[in-house]
Amino acid sequence: MLTLAYIGSGKSVHRYHLPFVLQRSNFKVKTIYSPHAKSTKWDKIEYVHYSEDENDVFLDPEIDMVVICSGVETHFSYALKALEHNKHVLVEKPFTITLNEAQILFSKAQEKGLFIECYQNRRYDSDFLTVQRVIESGQVGDLLELEMHFDYYRPEVPMQVQTLPFHLGYFYGHACHSLDQVISYFGQPDRIVYDVRSLLGPNRMNDYFDVDLFYHNFKVSIKSSFFRLKERPSFVLYGKKGVFVKQTKDRQEEHLKQFIMPDQPYFGLDEEEHYGILTTIDELNNIHESSIKSEIGDYGRVYDAIYNHIVLGEERVVRPFQTLLVMEILENGKKELI
Repeated sequence: MLTLAYIGSGKSVHRYHLPFVLQRSNFKVKTIYSPHAKSTKWDKIEYVHYSEDENDVFLDPEIDMVVICSGVETHFSYALKALEHNKHVLVEKPFTITLNEAQILFSKAQEKGLFIECYQNRRYDSDFLTVQRVIESGQVGDLLELEMHFDYYRPEVPMQVQTLPFHLGYFYGHACHSLDQVISYFGQPDRIVYDVRSLLGPNRMNDYFDVDLFYHNFKVSIKSSFFRLKERPSFVLYGKKGVFVKQTKDRQEEHLKQFIMPDQPYFGLDEEEHYGILTTIDELNNIHESSIKSEIGDYGRVYDAIYNHIVLGEERVVRPFQTLLVMEILENGKKELI
């Protein structure tokens, strides 16, 4: 069993971590720390110690791993302190503010023989897993292009902010997941083209990005905006023999916001109306169209992989070089901001 402490007592902990880890008998949540932990608006867990003293995390010998879900400005300092106190570490996205900070953390973990990882739960999105299955089936033929969209219509978010550091903007906060998905499956691209903008004008919050990653003749485009009244398809995959369109996103976040929890049988599941459509052409130029049942997503598989690595010695799933590459791309995106 791995005993956990969380730093942070807000939405990240209670929506994207606890509902999954509490379903797993090989983890124990002992402590939740934040300066205002005792007054959190979220329902408290009876057996968990809510602390406003960080020493209850770092100096407790029972704590095996610290999960950092506080603001990104604190990620580096808390992660480094946890490593210095011989704790394994899981850090919410974005991993750090700079590539250099990320390099320091991985070096420190290696030096001390400890585990540190960025929380990349979106690797276990239903739509992403389904696209992988379609690719591996070979039905679309040689790959030509993959479009990935993660759109919102939330104009009030950038409009209410006059100035905002880039690391708190849209690219850092949202591209980190999509970039990790691409890198985890396709590896390091040959080249990258950036279109990172502040649609409201100079010196405003970054609220749009369109990044193209090239793999020889295959291109992956990651696109997102706060100003999309009508969402684009979550994934569109083009091949020489067909196209697969997954219109709707993974539903885990949607259900979590409705307080539908992972222990409910229909949690995160697509209904038939959400299934993607595969269109192919055969040797006689006949067009075939079929509905592809969605894979089952599960953010909790992040924790399964961590346990399997730390306790059972299995190969880690989220590799350090992947996280470092994501950080490098995020930093380079800042240089391209329009």
